[in-house]
Amino acid sequence: MCGIIGYIGKENPIEILINGLKNLEYRGYDSAGIALKDKDEIEVIKSVGKIVNLEEKVKCKELIPSHLGIAHTRWATHGKPTENNAHPHTVGKVTLVHNGIIENAEELREKLKKQGVTFNSETDTEVVAALINKYYENNQVEAINKALKEVRGSYALGILFQGSDCLFAVRKDSPLIVGIGENENFIASDIAAIIDYTNKYFLLEENEIVKITQDKVEITKDGKEVEKQIQTTNMEKDAKDKCGYDHYMLKEIMEEPVVLEKTFKPYLEDLDKLPDLTKYEEIHIVACGSAMYAGMIGKTLLEEYANTKVEIDVASEYRYKNVIYDRKTLVILISQSGETADTIAAMRKAKENNVETLSIVNVKTSTIARESDKQIFIEAGPEIAVATTKAYILQVGIMALLAYKTALTKGLVKENDKVLEEAEKLPRLIKEVLDRRDEYKKVAKEIYNKEDIFFIGRKIDYATSMEGSLKLKEVSYIHSEAYQAGELKHGTISLIEEGMPVFAIVTDDTIKDKTVSNIEEVKSRGAKTIIISNEKWQTEDLQVTVPKISPYFQPILIVPTLQLIAYETAKLRGCDIDKPKNLAKSVTVE
Repeated sequence: MCGIIGYIGKENPIEILINGLKNLEYRGYDSAGIALKDKDEIEVIKSVGKIVNLEEKVKCKELIPSHLGIAHTRWATHGKPTENNAHPHTVGKVTLVHNGIIENAEELREKLKKQGVTFNSETDTEVVAALINKYYENNQVEAINKALKEVRGSYALGILFQGSDCLFAVRKDSPLIVGIGENENFIASDIAAIIDYTNKYFLLEENEIVKITQDKVEITKDGKEVEKQIQTTNMEKDAKDKCGYDHYMLKEIMEEPVVLEKTFKPYLEDLDKLPDLTKYEEIHIVACGSAMYAGMIGKTLLEEYANTKVEIDVASEYRYKNVIYDRKTLVILISQSGETADTIAAMRKAKENNVETLSIVNVKTSTIARESDKQIFIEAGPEIAVATTKAYILQVGIMALLAYKTALTKGLVKENDKVLEEAEKLPRLIKEVLDRRDEYKKVAKEIYNKEDIFFIGRKIDYATSMEGSLKLKEVSYIHSEAYQAGELKHGTISLIEEGMPVFAIVTDDTIKDKTVSNIEEVKSRGAKTIIISNEKWQTEDLQVTVPKISPYFQPILIVPTLQLIAYETAKLRGCDIDKPKNLAKSVTVE
């Protein structure tokens, strides 16, 4: 959500800044801007819409010569997506870009207005610029420190000052890194922004202020110098390329067999590398969006096969909920980015109550990975498309392995039950499922011109339905809802109309007959049903059939079919598949 890049060095920063913004497009944005500095002159160029609009605007202007600049892609929170509200913002001698949300922005705005400050935008970011400018005399770090003592909320700031040829940055609850190059240095909200120029970086911790020149980086916190160890990323420059695919979403779906094999390998060799969940009397799974639906599958598996008490909550509710920790509890946090604001807050709430935390996360340097007590890292690699696909599959896979290990440790299953043998087959089976794109295109042609679609299922199939419905609405903009199949008759069935598509997911033999009854109910009211199952049915309905496998792993074969149906549907509708409107990849604000 939003993107920041800053540069200082010997090169003209324009191309570097624009290229960095393009590498951050996947995070979601609705406007973009850059600021260039030369001596005491700062030039700001902003535009609404795609980065290409900013690029065209830059090409049409004669810009000041510069070796220092900052740039930003904005995802609107405070104020509409207009050029006036786009970053960077300048107040007096301070120009800055900002990711995050300032919670007391209006209170500060009113106070500053009374002191004679005039505001030109609706943003909380301009308030921060005004506050720093208020305290700026000749010491930039002191001005930043004084201003941020009055601020409540989250921020990652890249800052330019008139009177200084240095780049400044600071963060709290919003990620920011410093990239280290040869005779040049960078700031960025994501390593992807600067990977074309350097693979060396370090993480800024909370309220560390960095002062950067082309050959020196100075970090202070509370007036004291901070030493940092430089890290090296193994992200390849071509990891952000589509490698011949039309979209990142398709590329990432097709990578699922490879990343699953890589993630599973150490645990299939030694299951004891996974944490022991039998030490806990209760487990809370906390996540947002697709990660929460992966958690729902984990809850079902842990309860069904490992006889473990599990609660699941959306992180944005959990953080404000009166959680009663009256048993030995483990809180499992699931997040692809490891920077999801609500999930971070939920984690910190658990830790404040002396409750142990376990994270399932893709980014090893993220806040959640660093602050949780235990970590399980999925090996998804960079996921560029906003709609998660391969990371979701891996989250489900890890939850399945945890459920199996817990059942095994409790003596509820025997070691020779072939579950791990089936886990080893999964990458090959996923590839088989992915290779049948013609089937998914056929389904997409049947539904792409509809505006309302239902998904139904029971037990674990309901959790899978939730993710299938979300994926479809995310990328195709079709209104889609998932329901427990047995709940249809309690009101929802009134919405069924002639020709309305209803996806029915049926993999659990123990309740198959019940779901079949629900399918007949919607068909009798005119619905066009699409059966997604692990066995072939004798029916005239559209069908997608996947191989039958252990119930621990069955959702891992069902979900890729739903992902590809969503992809093909969005493609037929001409949607911006990798960057759906109004969405952001990493939701770093409330």
